[in-house]
Amino acid sequence: AVVSTQSTGAYMDLLSFERKLDATIMRKRLDIQEVLKKPMKTKRKLRIFITNTSYTNQSKSPGDQLNSEECQTTWELKIEGRLLDENGQVRADPRAPKKKFSSFFKSLIIELDKEMYGPDSNFVEWHRNPQTQETDGFQVKRPGDKPVKCTINLQLDYQPQNFKLDPRLGRLLGIHTATRPVIVTALWQYIKTNKLQDSIHRDTIKCDEYLQAIFDCQTMKFSDIPFKLNPLFQQPPDPIVIEHVVAVDPGETKSVTHWDISVEVDDTLKQQMNSFLLSTVAQQ
Repeated sequence: AVVSTQSTGAYMDLLSFERKLDATIMRKRLDIQEVLKKPMKTKRKLRIFITNTSYTNQSKSPGDQLNSEECQTTWELKIEGRLLDENGQVRADPRAPKKKFSSFFKSLIIELDKEMYGPDSNFVEWHRNPQTQETDGFQVKRPGDKPVKCTINLQLDYQPQNFKLDPRLGRLLGIHTATRPVIVTALWQYIKTNKLQDSIHRDTIKCDEYLQAIFDCQTMKFSDIPFKLNPLFQQPPDPIVIEHVVAVDPGETKSVTHWDISVEVDDTLKQQMNSFLLSTVAQQ
């Protein structure tokens, strides 16, 4: 059989194209693998629902006389939350795995009116530990027939870890709370913008009056920046503080209020990248 030169050339072109395509896919795989090693977060709104219900215990049937001990009012406080979608609606995102409410927080402290409940039972605390079982909400129940002032402190569980900056450096960089890489990048940007890098010794920074006041030195090496920043990281970041009044009225009543806070969740793009990697492996 005779094979035409044209057919052979087309076959060789196809092989060459296939090799280039395989090389391109391999480079993209390596790029994506590098990106996936870094945290990929996006900002979302978490709506916190605070619900309190009060009811009166009645141990006798209707019509019977009840004394004060048999007719006791009790209130119940529930704290729950749901992520909002892009339109500000409480709808589950089918692209993202469902997260329990507690998974967003490192700790939760509820402080009740000390004059009403004394120093021994006016605090309700939850703190994350390695054995923590995630929950969709928190609940507190106490006896009482009067409105109760309470303070709810929520400490976000930042992943990766966030730091609250020293106020002086925070004002200079325009940052209140951020991760270590973000803070270092912002400081480097400030150095470049103000041309503080020594023109001859490029690894040396000439501090301006603001950096001198913060770092207490006239010059510093690039390699010294992480060490000099450590004392300026304040932990933990400020908690979210919610002041709430538990409404207690005769009979069974229910009151719901809500607050919106910003939280970080895994970017759905990360899942798409993982899917791409799995699909390319399956095709090999």
